[in-house]
Amino acid sequence: MSVDYRGVVSEVSDVPVRLAEVIAGLEGQHRANQDEMAVAVADTIEQGGVLLVQAGTGTGKSLGYLVPAILALGDATERVVISTATLALQRQLVTGDLPSVLELDAAGLTTAVLKGRANYLCKARLAAGADGQDAMELDGAVGRLEKEADRLRSWAEQTQTGDRDDFDDDIDPRVWRAMSATGRECVGASKCSYALECFAENAKEAAARADIVVTNHAVLALDGLDSTALLPEHDVLIVDEAHDFPARATSASAVDLTIAACERATREARSLIDGSTHGDLVAATADLEKAFIDYGSERVTFQALPQSLVEPLAALRDCCHVAVSEVNRSDAEAARRHRVAAGLQEIHDVIGDLLSQGPDDVLWFEGRGAPGLHLAPLSVTEVTKTVIGEPKAVILTSATLALGGSFESFRHDLGLAGAGIESSELDVGSPFDYGAQGILYVATDLPRPGRDAMNQATLERALELVEASGGGALILLSSWRAVEEYGEYFRAKLSPEFSLLLQRRGEPVTRLVKEMSLSSSGVLIGTLSLFQGVDLPGDLCRLVIIDRIPFPRPDEPVLAARSSRVEEAGGSGFTAISVPRAALLLAQGAGRLIRTPSDRGVVAVLDPRLVRSSYGSYLRRSLPDFWNTQDRTVVMAALERLREASRRGRGMTDLRPSGSDAPQD
Repeated sequence: MSVDYRGVVSEVSDVPVRLAEVIAGLEGQHRANQDEMAVAVADTIEQGGVLLVQAGTGTGKSLGYLVPAILALGDATERVVISTATLALQRQLVTGDLPSVLELDAAGLTTAVLKGRANYLCKARLAAGADGQDAMELDGAVGRLEKEADRLRSWAEQTQTGDRDDFDDDIDPRVWRAMSATGRECVGASKCSYALECFAENAKEAAARADIVVTNHAVLALDGLDSTALLPEHDVLIVDEAHDFPARATSASAVDLTIAACERATREARSLIDGSTHGDLVAATADLEKAFIDYGSERVTFQALPQSLVEPLAALRDCCHVAVSEVNRSDAEAARRHRVAAGLQEIHDVIGDLLSQGPDDVLWFEGRGAPGLHLAPLSVTEVTKTVIGEPKAVILTSATLALGGSFESFRHDLGLAGAGIESSELDVGSPFDYGAQGILYVATDLPRPGRDAMNQATLERALELVEASGGGALILLSSWRAVEEYGEYFRAKLSPEFSLLLQRRGEPVTRLVKEMSLSSSGVLIGTLSLFQGVDLPGDLCRLVIIDRIPFPRPDEPVLAARSSRVEEAGGSGFTAISVPRAALLLAQGAGRLIRTPSDRGVVAVLDPRLVRSSYGSYLRRSLPDFWNTQDRTVVMAALERLREASRRGRGMTDLRPSGSDAPQD
């Protein structure tokens, strides 16, 4: 089947017809709410403006925006940029729905993927050889890292993209960093002898020629901050998983200074600067590290930078200034000279930002992990003005934009009002019958969660639920400490018939999901990174347990500062900041349960505050419209029916108890 998409949409009413043709070509199912979304997207592209679309799980929102966007490509719409939350989602889009739709297109539309420069191999650094080794933090593991480096060099001779995601094996971050370059480190196409072979430049040039460019939120935010455009000019911007964009924009706007970064820049500059200058850099870094010791291993937020840090920071900045001048006068190869100078200049500039902290900045010290200072903006309005304000049409979509039944929290997080941007809002719902497919169980008989160790009754209830379901359980916890406590308890108590998986710090979610997909009796225990992006349809996930309402930590610097700003204005920081943040994570976590029309299961929240608190109704309105119960006996019976249906390989139509056709609360 061939569909000609190119050309401006003359009638928005054409969109459902074209969408139906695409769905038929893909052997998909018609969804009325997908039609509604597609028409709204087409109308926004045609008329201009900003549209916020909440499209529940199962809507097929990718097609809901792809079809009208592709239809619009032509004289009036020169290019469409689509941004996703992560590199993984970016890859999912460009290997899934987008090529499937374009296979049905006879007009020869072109697409390109654009990521941050550090995601591509750098030919100049590959050619540098020994210089690249100097950049690696070998830590005594030279043999293993060198083998990885050799594999990467071999791959570099074969790959057409140089894209890290296309390398089929794991790679140590130190090795990749030694063979890639950030935007600052890149000498630029006009000065690099490898410009014609540069993977990053080729990707950028392909994006400049493409009709559709797929990028990620980090690049999109940096495009709004950088004086040099990272993305090509575009008329239409589509932000998928838009609920995550404000946080990504905040991260992109932040600056960081760690001892590790200072040591790396000093090490790389050693052979290009005077010995005395190198000694000054080493001493200045050591003095800053000593000053950090006063703040221990915890997180400390500063209203103003303490004098004990001002002096060593200023001294290090001055040393970097001298070192940059010496590097630029050295006789090293131009690309290496630029890279080393850029590393020192970045430290110099970051220190300048730290020393000039403004009233709308949040400054804190992080003692855990890599000790360092961090500065982030209270608001992302400046990014929003450029990213959202400049294209003719912008569509921001997600399954979780309307928290508590309103888009206001998302509008506030994005800074639309501060940027002077008006928007239209639309909630198209979901095609799923959540009332029949899922139960929301709130354990109101359990004690309210505290800050101390996990309550024994809560652990016992979680185990009881998992055993009743026969596995297929995803346990989402609020902290790594909780993961450890649950892991210890479940290892001791859970029957060997279950496949227990425990998330570890830094462990890729994709591997855990892959292992979980091998058995319908799996039990996966993890923390916040599992609340989003986990797709385990059918029997693989028939029970989601959430240990507590996922409020942000009180020492989370940016959210705490935003909360304080609300309090200063006479409002409630808890209500305006903490509750919506918890609602978003809760909705994302509960959204792991129902992924297809045939899925059935239970979301069990082991926190009675979801029902008993004044803010509980707001949180529940943010969740899918499950059938609600607080009755332990009812939910155990439902899980046992699910377990039996799974054992027999038979589906269920309605999970609710017989005769129950209305929600309970």
